[in-house]
Amino acid sequence: MAIRLACNPASYGPYADAAFPHLQALGVRYVELPMPAPDRLNALEEDLERYGLTVTSLMADCPITEEEVAHRFHRPLHVANRLGTGILFVSVHSHGTPLDTVYRRLREIGDVAADHGVKIALETHPDLANNGRVARQTMEAVNHPSVGINFDTANVLYYADGPSDTLEELKLVLPWVVSVHLKDYSGTGPQQWAFPTLGQGSIDFPAAMRLLESRDFDGPATLEIEGVEGESLTQAETEERVAESVRVARAAME
Repeated sequence: MAIRLACNPASYGPYADAAFPHLQALGVRYVELPMPAPDRLNALEEDLERYGLTVTSLMADCPITEEEVAHRFHRPLHVANRLGTGILFVSVHSHGTPLDTVYRRLREIGDVAADHGVKIALETHPDLANNGRVARQTMEAVNHPSVGINFDTANVLYYADGPSDTLEELKLVLPWVVSVHLKDYSGTGPQQWAFPTLGQGSIDFPAAMRLLESRDFDGPATLEIEGVEGESLTQAETEERVAESVRVARAAME
């Protein structure tokens, strides 16, 4: 299976500085990172080389309410090229901007991304991709090969406005998925901050992996463990949660 298991260091919470050496010890070779400041880029490259890590996706701002938003992507795209990643992860909210305008601007961003050989991955967030139906509507309207979806396995339950199923939501957007966030959900309804260790919630990760494999998905599947409201974990407990989540994710990919 060509899916690459990655991890967002934010999964370590306040212990994110320990993420790189711990991921190396776990044999995880890929990471999703926030956009580095210009004066941190050299140091980041040194750290990535030291710990044998490759960036599979970079997080970038996408102020879609601004007419010149596509021009903002030149620097993030250059950084993506320098770090060797083909995906920019973005969270996009219309904030009342007419949808036709939003779709046009996303196509313009897609044009710039295509020039750099990079794809834009919209997170499953309101109000353009909070569930499979809305995300599919957005993708069909944008209709650009360089603009796709980052499918978050838990967000489609967290943002649900009624009964929801991760696998059914994934089926709706499968042709447009360019990256995935592996996140479990233990809430009994929507809007509950309950993102535990993989395997401790309701997500059927093996079935999700089979669906992705059925479409020859070869993008990154990134651990994004956001925790459970009210918890307070030590560094050792946090690292154990990541280690167990890696085990569950690897088993799902077998």
